[in-house]
Amino acid sequence: LIYTTNSIENFNRQLRKVTKSKTIFPTDDALFKMLYLAMTDATKKWTGKSWEWGQTLDQLCIYFSDRITPEDIE
Repeated sequence: LIYTTNSIENFNRQLRKVTKSKTIFPTDDALFKMLYLAMTDATKKWTGKSWEWGQTLDQLCIYFSDRITPEDIE
């Protein structure tokens, strides 16, 4: 259906890149702030369309026929 491994790995790579560039953080809050800013920066780039989304929606309608119908999608 939906393959997200590459997206998750890319997100984790972006967070590691931020934390590896600075080896010592003065406080835990400084680390959390740096990760928060990296996460907000990463989520700004999530504007691309999903590959073969129409086929994925069709499969979801079949698999979850009791919860979702084609009319719900349109």
